[in-house]
Amino acid sequence: METSPDPNREMVLLEKIEYDPDITQANLAAHLGVAVGTVNWHIKRLVAKGYVKVKRAQRRKLRYIITPEGIAFRARLTVNYIEQSMQLYRLIRGRVLEAVKNIKMAGFDSVRIVGDGDIADICRLTCIEQGLTITDSDNVPWLELNDLKVNLHLETKLNPEKISVRRES
Repeated sequence: METSPDPNREMVLLEKIEYDPDITQANLAAHLGVAVGTVNWHIKRLVAKGYVKVKRAQRRKLRYIITPEGIAFRARLTVNYIEQSMQLYRLIRGRVLEAVKNIKMAGFDSVRIVGDGDIADICRLTCIEQGLTITDSDNVPWLELNDLKVNLHLETKLNPEKISVRRES
């Protein structure tokens, strides 16, 4: 069983409970992709902190009610989530801007992006904003995405010399 809370999970739980007070723990677990026991642990924790009250709606049916303290807690979690997301965005954007500078200094105006997801989207938007063309060609430098790492590879099929500029951390 878990021993520390996941703020994002708690934020989603509170949002779902606020939207549907009659939602079951099984439905919450399915939505979050976790075990029912994990949802139960989180709900017990939220009840103990005074963020949620549990009322018996029917014999085997529970109703979850978010308290005013719970609404304030959800608002704090939401603000923290947005702040962390913006910090991540700025971090990745800074790494990509540095890579774009190196790409342009090497005389290229196109780049290939290897990876997908939100980080790749930030890379694409930043490159386009900086005037680079995004291509699938092997004859241009490429940005390799691995988790939060953005690695610039300046080697191409036309210029196979491995000139790699790594941006990690």
